[in-house]
Amino acid sequence: MTALAEKILKTLHHYRRRGARAWYAGWWELRRPRTVRPIFVLGCSRAGTTLLYKTLSESRELGSLQRETHDFWVDLHPLSEKNWDTHGLTAADASDRDRDFVSKYFYTWTGSSRWVDKNNQNGLCVDYLARLFPDAMFVYIKRSPGDNLNSLIEGWGKPEEFATWSDRLPATVSIENRYKRWCFFLADGWREYLNRPLEDICAFQYRTINRAIIEARTRIPAQQWIEAKYEEFLVDPVATFRSIFIACGLSFDSRLEAHCSKVLGIPYNAFSEIRLDKWKDGAHRDRVARALPQVAAIAHAMGYAAV
Repeated sequence: MTALAEKILKTLHHYRRRGARAWYAGWWELRRPRTVRPIFVLGCSRAGTTLLYKTLSESRELGSLQRETHDFWVDLHPLSEKNWDTHGLTAADASDRDRDFVSKYFYTWTGSSRWVDKNNQNGLCVDYLARLFPDAMFVYIKRSPGDNLNSLIEGWGKPEEFATWSDRLPATVSIENRYKRWCFFLADGWREYLNRPLEDICAFQYRTINRAIIEARTRIPAQQWIEAKYEEFLVDPVATFRSIFIACGLSFDSRLEAHCSKVLGIPYNAFSEIRLDKWKDGAHRDRVARALPQVAAIAHAMGYAAV
């Protein structure tokens, strides 16, 4: 294919997608199709949420934006409205207007009344999301504290990827005179960590979001809640994904089985080789070891034995 032909095809594809979005938006305004059993991926940042989200997005029964929706939700409820205290939202923040706005947005972009969503702050917003969509499914992926903390520490070294939202943060960030942007998400109490070592901040983030998810779990009907450990995907990705798809009421056909059998070879935001206990021989081993006692209680609640 010549460069000109490729450019023409890309242009046609662009306008076809734009035309489809206009049609879906008009159809939504005319018929207002109800969002049905949307799926929200939950978990700490760097816990495998992208792996889970991208694999669920392979289902032909779901719509997916194929991207994280952090900016979308923050535009709907700006951080300034909560004094930049947290990305968290409560049931009291939900409204019929929000429900219509979210439903139309996802339908316009996906053409589907059932879709999957993922972003860093979902775990702090479970009650809000459940109020918007009472039949929503929540899929919670957990990761062992050592490897999750290790990956969070590495992520803080990539502000161009994980701190794109924090350029307007009303605080001076200079952690260890090196980290100048706040990464991942804000949770109540984050300001107390501005002068703490990076491993303490990562422990705070791991502890806070997993605790919020576990507490919210008690308020969600059991049939709408699914959990899996990241380590289970590494041991048997096909079986683990099959159980999740089936629990979500989704088909798991031979195409998806073939995809899942190779999924660990797809670099979904992985920093290095995918394997268990990477932290133990990594560059941040000492940092992680110092932080582990700070997350011992929540790790136990998540089903992890002492490290």
